Amino acid sequence: MFEFLFSYPARVYEKGQFVLLAGWPAWALGLLGLALAAALAWPYIKSRRDSEVRVKGWQAGVLWGLQAAMALLLLSLLWQPALLVATLKPQQNVVAVIVDDSKSMAIADESGSQTRAAAAKEILNAGLLDELKKQFQVRLYKVGRSLERLEKVDDLQATQTATRLSDSLRGVAAESASVPVGAIVLLSDGGDNAGGIDLSTISEVRARRIPVHTVGLGREKYDRDLEIVSVDVPARALADSRITAQVTLRQTGYSKSKITLTLRDGSKILGQQQMVLKADGEPQTESILFNAGPAGPKALQIGVAPLDNEENRANNQVTRLVNVEATKPRILYIEGEPKWEYKFLRRALEDDKTVSITSMLRTTQNKIYRQGIADPKELESGFPDKAEDLFQYHGLIIGGVEIGYFTVAQQEMIRQFVDRRGGGLLFLGGRNALSDGGWGRSGLLDLVPVTITDRRDTFKRDRAKVELAVGGRDSLITRLVENPDANVERWKKLPELENYQETGAAKPGAVVLAESIIGGKRWPLLATQNYGRGRSAILASAGTWRWQMLQPLEDKSHEVFWAQLCRWLVTASPPRVLSSTPRQVLTDETKVQIRAEVRDKTYLPVSDAKVEARILLPDGSAEMIEMRPEPMAAGQYTATWDAEKPGAYVAEIVAKRGDEELGSDLFNFRREDGVAENFGSEQNRELLEKLSSQTGGVYYPRADAARLAKEVSYSEAGITVREAKDLWNLPIIFLVILLLRASEWMLRRKWGVV
Repeated sequence: MFEFLFSYPARVYEKGQFVLLAGWPAWALGLLGLALAAALAWPYIKSRRDSEVRVKGWQAGVLWGLQAAMALLLLSLLWQPALLVATLKPQQNVVAVIVDDSKSMAIADESGSQTRAAAAKEILNAGLLDELKKQFQVRLYKVGRSLERLEKVDDLQATQTATRLSDSLRGVAAESASVPVGAIVLLSDGGDNAGGIDLSTISEVRARRIPVHTVGLGREKYDRDLEIVSVDVPARALADSRITAQVTLRQTGYSKSKITLTLRDGSKILGQQQMVLKADGEPQTESILFNAGPAGPKALQIGVAPLDNEENRANNQVTRLVNVEATKPRILYIEGEPKWEYKFLRRALEDDKTVSITSMLRTTQNKIYRQGIADPKELESGFPDKAEDLFQYHGLIIGGVEIGYFTVAQQEMIRQFVDRRGGGLLFLGGRNALSDGGWGRSGLLDLVPVTITDRRDTFKRDRAKVELAVGGRDSLITRLVENPDANVERWKKLPELENYQETGAAKPGAVVLAESIIGGKRWPLLATQNYGRGRSAILASAGTWRWQMLQPLEDKSHEVFWAQLCRWLVTASPPRVLSSTPRQVLTDETKVQIRAEVRDKTYLPVSDAKVEARILLPDGSAEMIEMRPEPMAAGQYTATWDAEKPGAYVAEIVAKRGDEELGSDLFNFRREDGVAENFGSEQNRELLEKLSSQTGGVYYPRADAARLAKEVSYSEAGITVREAKDLWNLPIIFLVILLLRASEWMLRRKWGVV
């Protein structure tokens, strides 16, 4: 209908420039228009005093307006209005036709319907390709992992395990340097496994003024489908520790249904979580709590069993890697005086194989009692005076010790232990702790997650009930019972604390996990925060030992709580050489980014180290690559390597400076083929429309693809000519003239002034 009324496709009006071909100045048209409008108004003005005139006031104005509009329209046609538009010169330009050949194109969107690949073939063979060849030189490509020339449409197989749309556009844009590429036509479902089409690719195509026309294939939304959108699992975990997997999914057609999320290690079920699905299309996140088990790399499968009548069952499960480490992090616990809390804390961790605790107890003012030391000289002179001695620990617990016990240098070391070393720090309550120990006046106040004052007598030897705060409901630190609701009730039944410490509100960024309740008033009991590279926490009491003394022997609440708190304290404490990769599971891609952070004994960055990565391949062979320092990031080293074969890989990073070995680290990654195409398999119309609009092209639904052959020639790339498209003879102008005259006649009939 648009083309019938306006003679040309809408694209001509989008790309064209309005011009007047008569050569007469536009100002002359304006002056003549004003003069003509005034002439038409004169009879109405002259007859205003004529009592026999039947039309006056606003009726006269309406009639004058209709007459003036038609006169001005006819006058403007004498100036020969036209659109000046650039078009591709026939047979002298190349049109690149790119067809998605990935596995997602093999999907039949409805039962019994043709696949997306078959639809693409039908569009091209039904006349589009022939029409393009009549006007241009056509180059046919297929895109999957890479861009390849295609001899004929029937060679499309829809079997490639990845889609690299950005790389394909770059490839064609590069060819325009030697051949006149006038336009790109992309037939695809919009799925891309390489992070989408980046801004640099769009900029490169736009710089060459090449319009990208897209033809969208596939359904934009499934009627019945559930897809795992993302799964976040810690890359590292301590042996036998409990960790959480955060699973985000989205579904259509199963609202209010009950499902079970399952996490497996091979055939062994490690954890399950039942959930009720929310509204269609709404992302939903749930947690699965599980035990990491013994040390070693683990490939975990997280997902949901296929649902009834589900249209895509291949997107219900993903794989994630967790490296369960055999290391046993060390915690230094310093206590200012003998107390029950010290005894029961150490007893709670005696059988814990995950962490080890070394303690120094001040028995008199100048005498300490050491336990759990690895060497007879360890802590022989008291609290460490050197950073490398303190930094050998992963966590630090400070009990009832006043701030004056530490020298100014030691206080700064405590700060750097958390900030630079990345260790965990826990403050305990006590009669010489926190405010009562002068910490409110120290320079380490920002390490405490809650506000504390400089007044004394905040330590109270009164019984206090304990309840979980909102932040502690789902925290691993406070999880005594698996079910979150039951866990809240379990905390309410714990014996009262022997004592508590008055503290202020949590600081910005801190999280209160548990509260002390005394006479209806609540005080933060357990709070945590991140600080620099590390973390800190406060337990504002020295009376949790009653949880052990006043409960049955078989009840392990006290041991479980302290084990989980201490594991949290040290889990994120990095070694001197820390390796990582942005994605541990490579789905249908080969390039792995390897990163390493290297520090010395005092955890200062080392930028002059020799860092090598030894990679063990799935077939048992090994390759050695050298990592390069990042010029703008001290102590950071990177490398990119191609994982050519699917399977599990192990990378060992070794850092040396001269003859000194600074340290080593291991991480695992995995390459999987034929996976990425199963996710996000609906037509990504948003991406295709954005690509077209930002490059000057047009998005066509499948039903409108036939229009493309007529509209593709309007381009400013390649070899072009300027064409003038006349506007004076448009059908819409004739209809407007007819409408204006008919409206005037009908109004005159109605008002009796014909």
